[in-house]
Amino acid sequence: MTQPLESRGVLEVAHASPNGLDRRGTQQGIWRRLLRRFIFFFSYHLILNRRDIRTTSAAGFRLRVRPTVFHPRFFLSSEYFAEFIDGLDFSGKSVADVGTGSGILALAAARAGAASVLAVDINPNAVLSAEENAQLNGFADRVSVACMDLLAEVPPQPTFDVILSSPPKHAGEPRDLADGGWHAGPQYRNVAGLFAQARARLKPDGCLYVMVSSDSDLDLLSRLIAEAGFRARLTLERSFYIESMLLYELRMG
Repeated sequence: MTQPLESRGVLEVAHASPNGLDRRGTQQGIWRRLLRRFIFFFSYHLILNRRDIRTTSAAGFRLRVRPTVFHPRFFLSSEYFAEFIDGLDFSGKSVADVGTGSGILALAAARAGAASVLAVDINPNAVLSAEENAQLNGFADRVSVACMDLLAEVPPQPTFDVILSSPPKHAGEPRDLADGGWHAGPQYRNVAGLFAQARARLKPDGCLYVMVSSDSDLDLLSRLIAEAGFRARLTLERSFYIESMLLYELRMG
């Protein structure tokens, strides 16, 4: 089993799988689907599609969150991921945060010692939030921000030691920019290229940390991961409400 980056008390909860993820997708019953729709309706109208800029604290950072940007105090996956990064040593590493949102993971990477962090998002409001938050938290010298689709505008060469991503967890056509943080398009169209792009831009001993949901299409994501040539290892599982957040470390097979 390949070893992770040097960590400080991070619990390893699964062995590496040579064929994508170690979980299979499960069929959801009608009540689960109805509850999921209710949660999305509430989240979209009261959180994602709001009109004001809000200031909050999460994972030890002070954050300004613009409209249409995932709010890390309401969507707990961001804070779980940031807390996991706190247990890693990124000293001197080059890091990319794909789908940065508020920038919380990029800030956590800088706090863990990264020499440079590129935070990217296709949502211009997220790019503005991440840039503001890098300045607000004193990491503007190490965190740079760019608006792009995944890593498409980064040349395909070994650039990063670590890539972080917490992409949209559910399939389905997003209705607008605000919904783009929740729905990844039919067949995960908007994030399907992440794994191949990440592999082309990682250094040989680099790794990709990606967070998915137990309600994601794990069969499809597993296939994409395996096709990109990654081995997957589950490093964190946190359960809340009606689902679990699954954080995988992917390394080149």
